[in-house]
Amino acid sequence: MRRRRGRPVSGVLLLDKPAGITSNQALQTARRLLDAAKAGHTGTLDPLATGLLPLCFGEATKVSQFLLGAHKTYRARARLGITTTTGDSEGELLRERPVAVDEATIRAALAALTGDILQVPPMHSALKHDGQRLYELARRGQTVERQARPVHIGRLELLHVEDDAFEVEIDCSKGTYVRSLIEDIGEALGCGAHMTALRRLRVGALDIAEAVDVDRLREVAEQGSEALDACLLPVADALAHLPQVQLDTDQAQRLLRGQPVRLAALPATGWVAVFDEERAFLGMAESADGQLLPRRLVSQEPAADGVPAASA
Repeated sequence: MRRRRGRPVSGVLLLDKPAGITSNQALQTARRLLDAAKAGHTGTLDPLATGLLPLCFGEATKVSQFLLGAHKTYRARARLGITTTTGDSEGELLRERPVAVDEATIRAALAALTGDILQVPPMHSALKHDGQRLYELARRGQTVERQARPVHIGRLELLHVEDDAFEVEIDCSKGTYVRSLIEDIGEALGCGAHMTALRRLRVGALDIAEAVDVDRLREVAEQGSEALDACLLPVADALAHLPQVQLDTDQAQRLLRGQPVRLAALPATGWVAVFDEERAFLGMAESADGQLLPRRLVSQEPAADGVPAASA
């Protein structure tokens, strides 16, 4: 029997991921509830972590990379004095040391780790070494050398200190490992530390306040597909953190035919979200030498007047 493909759903679902499940498990749950034919997520959250997980459906999967590369905001809790094999509370004990720090000392350590820093990715990560995931090697007890990578910590704010624990809020660039940052804070304090909780609050312009949790999504599913579809954001809303350009009808037609469009006042280089005169999303283009070069266009459906309209 031929497998049923599901509905052609397009849009972005802001899911509040619960602790204890993987990002892929969260994605598959949402996909089943929406009966969506095509789906993907925009960067994983560890099973320990909760919070904002943007899920892309249909045409939105074409622009998921732009959410993956967006700046993010996290809230993390940490315990001082103990380091673990994974850098979080799910790992095994590595070392225990006495804690003799105060709030001023912690604030100084946070200040030293704000801005452009180099970070060594943890062994328990999805990065690859010779074709194998680092976490697969780590599970076999292997450790390999990892090259430090540049990341940007825009804000590292101390929220709370209590005995041997503290809580911070972090604005950071793509590729930042919060577990590693907590470990670095612990080493700067001389006592070590590991992460005990992590919650993602923002991805680009998207905020956890707009997200729905899995239980709420199940409740909405009982109301039918229209109610579920109303939970989806248009693709364009998820790209509000990027430069945006609006084209007239002739320019939009050229772009949709795969031809470059020359415009004044474009960003010098980089990705641009492109819209037509009616603010329908056409896709992503690249700005170079005063031209928009079509790169990731969404599927188009003919409108009543014969002019293509974005379907996303």
